[in-house]
Amino acid sequence: MAAGMMLTLAVITMWFNRAEEKKMHPNQELVSERTAVHTLVRLDRNRQGHYLARGEINGRTTDFLIDTGATDVVVPQQIAEKLELKQGRGAIAVTANGTVKVYRTRIKRLSIGDIVLENVAASINPGMQGQAVLLGMSALSQVEFSQSGNELLIRQYYPSTHDD
Repeated sequence: MAAGMMLTLAVITMWFNRAEEKKMHPNQELVSERTAVHTLVRLDRNRQGHYLARGEINGRTTDFLIDTGATDVVVPQQIAEKLELKQGRGAIAVTANGTVKVYRTRIKRLSIGDIVLENVAASINPGMQGQAVLLGMSALSQVEFSQSGNELLIRQYYPSTHDD
């Protein structure tokens, strides 16, 4: 009887943990919509009001935090090491937390759903904590995005179908 109650408690705990994770990170499994002119990815806002998305850098899974206030894609040092990003020349960046030294890098391939960006400028930030890469304007400027309610729409137009 006690074993049955422990098993029931374990199942309930697992279900609750998954439900909480879904609220904090609702965009772990993205579905892309393709039309004749673009690819569209829809992101739901999490309970903190942020847009998180699971994606890839150079074929390796990572989480992105959409940040339109960031000039570059910004990668915490510990994530950059796991992704084997090459640390380039140093630079100074002004962040919400003050002035920091970062290192330039390039991302060969960055993807969110079926949206794929190549040769994206990025910075490696040794002082940045967390498990998410900031998806800044060096990537976002290559797509169209709009927000409505609790949803962010990201569109990548095919080269011959969209005039700038």
